[in-house]
Amino acid sequence: MHQIFTPINTATKLNKCAQLRLLLESPQLDFIMEAHNGISARIVEEAGFKGIWASGLALSAQYGVRDNNEASWTQVVEMLEFMSDVTSIPILLDGDTGYGNFNNMRRLVKKLEQRDIAGVCIEDKLFPKTNSFINGSRQALADIDEFCGKIKAGKDSQTDRNFCIVARLEALIAGWDLSEAMRRAEAYHAAGANAILIHSKSSRPDQVLAFAKEWGGRSPLVIIPTKYYSTPTAVFRKAEVNLVIWANHMIRAAVASMQAIAREVKASETLINIEDEVAPVKEIFRLQGADELIEAEKRYFNNGRQNTQAIVLAASRGQELAGLTQDKPKVMLPLGGKPLLRLLVDKFKKLAINDITVVAGYKAETINVPGTKVICNPDYETTGELASLAVAQTSFGDEMLVLYGDLLFRSYILHDLLECPGEIVAVVDSVANSKSVSGSPDYAYCSIPDDLSLFGQDVNLLDISKTAQTQVGKSSGRWIGMLRLRSQGRQWLSEALNELQKRPEFNSLGLPELCNYLIEQGKSIKVLYIRGNWLDVNSLDDLDLAFQLKQ
Repeated sequence: MHQIFTPINTATKLNKCAQLRLLLESPQLDFIMEAHNGISARIVEEAGFKGIWASGLALSAQYGVRDNNEASWTQVVEMLEFMSDVTSIPILLDGDTGYGNFNNMRRLVKKLEQRDIAGVCIEDKLFPKTNSFINGSRQALADIDEFCGKIKAGKDSQTDRNFCIVARLEALIAGWDLSEAMRRAEAYHAAGANAILIHSKSSRPDQVLAFAKEWGGRSPLVIIPTKYYSTPTAVFRKAEVNLVIWANHMIRAAVASMQAIAREVKASETLINIEDEVAPVKEIFRLQGADELIEAEKRYFNNGRQNTQAIVLAASRGQELAGLTQDKPKVMLPLGGKPLLRLLVDKFKKLAINDITVVAGYKAETINVPGTKVICNPDYETTGELASLAVAQTSFGDEMLVLYGDLLFRSYILHDLLECPGEIVAVVDSVANSKSVSGSPDYAYCSIPDDLSLFGQDVNLLDISKTAQTQVGKSSGRWIGMLRLRSQGRQWLSEALNELQKRPEFNSLGLPELCNYLIEQGKSIKVLYIRGNWLDVNSLDDLDLAFQLKQ
């Protein structure tokens, strides 16, 4: 007898509920596979299955408890949410007895729909249930009217008309005959069940096939051939079964593999024998969606900034530090067990700045900080900062930092700099003065002074000078030796370097002269004001102060 069902409109993309209903109502035999967590669900979908069976046995097993409702329905629903989030095919939950009475069933359906679960299968046994293959003949069946009430409650509670409730018959499991199974199937169908699942623990399909013949396609028929697994699939097609559930094979495969691996590693005390037998770590990353996260970080991290590159100028020895730099450059001086450059790199890494180029010179071979690319300015003894920067010109990116390698600063300064608008931004400390800084300060003259507000000001850099006060007036603060450049600003930088290299004094020029040249050419350099919390290490006294700025 052919099955006749109300057709689903497939003109538009089907949601998961509609996909499951289509699987159940199609005259073509199809198959769904068990999964019990997110990664197994993704594997099932990748294998090509059109649906997932969220097995009660497997879900209980992955929690390490018995299939006796020992895992609460909220724990089951929580795991289903992970499974649903990582897959696009429908999930049919093995919902045991509905986890209680009609009221529990109503709440269950509501919670399943909220998590995009396509349907639930409930069995006509008593709560709490026991697995059908454990003393099945001793298990009592639910009252027919009470079970029909659960089905009706579930159907009345669903908001998606395609949400499916499958009624699972346990009559054959419990030792009843075909007539009892038919009597129950008729009642459950009349109560609104979308499909009937006939279950059997026999190693032969005779009982199931007899039921299928008697049922005659009155509604979709589902089977679970766990015990009669050797039956040819063609037999199920001939019996006009709609859906076959491979009910517990993913969890069983996982258990067998884990047991074998655990025994081997314990016995051999090495991983050599098993490494080629297990999935590589990169496959786990793939199944977890690690590549998607990397792409998402490119798009969303730090408000969608492009990947930022850092150019660290670290060619000088640091003569003021005397014997401390006899065998190493200043950037490799230890501070609390870490070189200055390592502390700087750590701050970059915290903000996902992983492309770090260090321009070295003096004792370049001693610079060994993981995560950096070291290039050398071979003429460091006779050239200045711009010559070192020019060495790195082929590495310039469209989002980049240029800074001195002896800088220490609080992490928020770097974060604020990356967020600051402008093609080129210079960091200026508005509270620094000549008595509080070492070395040879670079004083910044800006369009407006720092108003000490919490809100960003639109400030332009006008000049950088070694003099704290000129005929223009008093400086606005001290430039700390840190620039951030974006696409257009990076182009301005490259053009400026190319022009300045033509000048005879190029080898003596530093970053302040570069900034002043850009300003003379009409290029805008914006200012980020800070108020202390930084240090450039020029003396032994600076090393003592540096401990306060390590974090």
